[in-house]
Amino acid sequence: MDIQSFVSYGMNADDLKPVRFGGNSLEDLRDFPATARREAGYQLGKVQEGQEPNDWKPMTTVGQGVQEIRIRDEAGAFRVIYVAKFATAIYVLHCFQKKTQATSKADLDLAEKRYRDLVKELKP
Repeated sequence: MDIQSFVSYGMNADDLKPVRFGGNSLEDLRDFPATARREAGYQLGKVQEGQEPNDWKPMTTVGQGVQEIRIRDEAGAFRVIYVAKFATAIYVLHCFQKKTQATSKADLDLAEKRYRDLVKELKP
């Protein structure tokens, strides 16, 4: 995956950082139920404004500066893993519905691979 594979979404004229989605993370987010999808958009908007999401945790096992937005609604638990430390954009690495208490190794591995690929692409 290269930097061109990240899809920009929600850029606006307010000098907010654009949100870019890696791999199929935008499609995965669109598959969330409407209430979870709206909440994810709201929380990513807060990140664009330089604020912290309402419910998040660091994901240092994925990479330095990576965070996870935690969303709960009647359909279950949903996660958005992103990194906002780069000047160019907020990069969404992975979006998924959480099915068990612990995040699956496959979800962590995918986010970590996308993070590693992103870091390689952004290096001068």
